[in-house]
Amino acid sequence: MADSPIFGLLSGRPLRLIVAAILLINGLFPALWILLTSLKTDAELTRTPITWLPHAPTLSNYATAFSDQPLHLFLFNSFMVALLSTVLTLFVSVLAAYAIARLNLRYRGVILSAIVAVSTFPLVTLLVPLFETMRALSLLNTWAALILPYAVLSLPVCTLILVSFFETIPRDLENAAMIDGCTRIGALFRIVVPLAAPGVFTAGILAFVNAWDEFLLALSFNSSPQLRTLPVGIQMYQGEFTFPWPVISAALIVGIVPVAILIVIFQERVVAGLTTGGVKG
Repeated sequence: MADSPIFGLLSGRPLRLIVAAILLINGLFPALWILLTSLKTDAELTRTPITWLPHAPTLSNYATAFSDQPLHLFLFNSFMVALLSTVLTLFVSVLAAYAIARLNLRYRGVILSAIVAVSTFPLVTLLVPLFETMRALSLLNTWAALILPYAVLSLPVCTLILVSFFETIPRDLENAAMIDGCTRIGALFRIVVPLAAPGVFTAGILAFVNAWDEFLLALSFNSSPQLRTLPVGIQMYQGEFTFPWPVISAALIVGIVPVAILIVIFQERVVAGLTTGGVKG
């Protein structure tokens, strides 16, 4: 049985190539279809039989996306909220991960289990408590109403990633720095964090993308038109009885591009963070 050609086909390189092709198509096809839709007119989009490629590609949908709604404002709000929440997330998660990885905590296992458990809570179950908290703090309709929850929601995953990285860094490097007069915090940010750069970049990318894509909290906590983020702003293109899919697709492509550029720029560090972080030295 193990020597049969079918078994060899299913367990060898062809199977891996097939699985990789399926994953690639599953990941790229939606974005490709949105791109092609953004280049079509409404008439071509509703034509039957369906046309896969636009016969007369047009960029007018992109101009309409910026003219019909303040898309530039949505992009700015999303970028600032995602950036500030990522900075806050990394600062807190670096300190938390270092404490877990280096200090002889008595209930270290319990703490890690609690972090994993918290990260599994569905966002919808946290909506009402978070809303009441933001209202009690008078933070509704501000960037802070999104920055603080986004940071809290990204902390568990980012902390777990950084813990695995910090544990691979020899303690002797920190001890040598402290002998030379560096404080523990100084050794953390001057020695440990630079050595764990792939993990920091990985955690940062995850936190940024999570904040960039989030819709439910952004819709619930900010009702001001001037504070709408991109996911909330895109829904404003649809009317009561109309769905301008080409224009909506153009706005989606504009929202995808910044994240795609970010990942392309830091892809080597992200890949290193995803592969190296799980190996302890």
